[in-house]
Amino acid sequence: MQTSAGTTPPYQSRAAQLLHMLAAPGGETDFFSTLFLDAVPVDRWRAIAADLRTQHGAPLSLGAVRTDSPTAGQVEIRYERATVGFTLVVAPQAPNLVVGLHIVGARTADDSFDKVMAEIAALPGTTAFAIARLGNGAPALLHAHRADVQMATGSSFKLYLLAEIARAAAARERRWGDVVPLGPKSFSGRLMGWPDHAPMTLHSLATAMIAESDNSASDTLLFALGRAKVDAMMAATGHADVDKALPILTTAEAFALKMPANADLRRRYEEAAPAMRRTLLRTAAARLTADKVDVGSVAEMPTAIDSIEWFASSQDMIGLLDWLRRHGGDALPIMAVNPGIAPADAKRWRYLGYKGGSEPGVMAMNMLAQGRNGAWYAVSGSWNNSAARVEEGKFLTLMTRALNLLAE
Repeated sequence: MQTSAGTTPPYQSRAAQLLHMLAAPGGETDFFSTLFLDAVPVDRWRAIAADLRTQHGAPLSLGAVRTDSPTAGQVEIRYERATVGFTLVVAPQAPNLVVGLHIVGARTADDSFDKVMAEIAALPGTTAFAIARLGNGAPALLHAHRADVQMATGSSFKLYLLAEIARAAAARERRWGDVVPLGPKSFSGRLMGWPDHAPMTLHSLATAMIAESDNSASDTLLFALGRAKVDAMMAATGHADVDKALPILTTAEAFALKMPANADLRRRYEEAAPAMRRTLLRTAAARLTADKVDVGSVAEMPTAIDSIEWFASSQDMIGLLDWLRRHGGDALPIMAVNPGIAPADAKRWRYLGYKGGSEPGVMAMNMLAQGRNGAWYAVSGSWNNSAARVEEGKFLTLMTRALNLLAE
């Protein structure tokens, strides 16, 4: 990737002209290609540019320009109150008109970790957040808000399954290429529609589980690896309250237990110690399969997120991310398939691995990041609200702001 000093003249010229296109109407047909204007007519473009000025003030200057090729890259424009990122693509032939332009994110001017953490703390419900520098010793917390509080984290638990595959592969108990049959299926995800018992490698299941959060992949892996071994990985990575978190549930079990029709099972599960919970899952297995789940009964409002969930604190998740950094091996490229944030923001990092989780009332994001200078960091945040759905876009924006500040 190149910075503005090394970009090709036509691309740099169009990047500089973008500032003027955003500042005032006029000249669109000399800047955009016919292809672009067929998709985004001039009036629509002017409305978008005006909306950006309303949100962020006047555009003031051209910021960083990063290119992936002579004709494509990312451009930053500094406004009065924010820096806005765009992907910009120009035609390779003269006069190199713009054929693609998309907004990929905005960073608030004069932003700070204190501001981000204050906004996270002010969200309705409960929140937790932490950033740690990773090195040879224990993670060193740099910024923290209720970092030791156990939170519902949704599909973040799938990182424990990924870690167990990595451990087993390193111990030569498993290979990433080992083939297992797909199943049991769970609702949501691409693999739900695949043939029953389709042969899948551990690597392909892990990639679907992490990059797409495929529930059939995670439930297949939990049984293939063995729940006891995945539970042990939670303790091995330093989880501070395994009695609250164990056993790790399949996605089908979790949502079956949340259903009103299974209120009796849920009460017994909530009151039981981990050993008795495991027994309940075995004896009631026929009631806890995906085909028994009425998704509509648990898909709209938060349900039992304080008791039937996958629990971890921000510090627990940072410990898990650090374990993966040290021992993950082939797990690290899998975590980087979906960086969780806009591509232009992700490109600030040499490496960015991600896994989050969400359901009604729950949002969690966990990142393992290596800076351009080689330094490693872990970032983890969770937002729970048992009374209402959370605004996932708002939380994504806050976490992206934190990562961008860290990258600087």
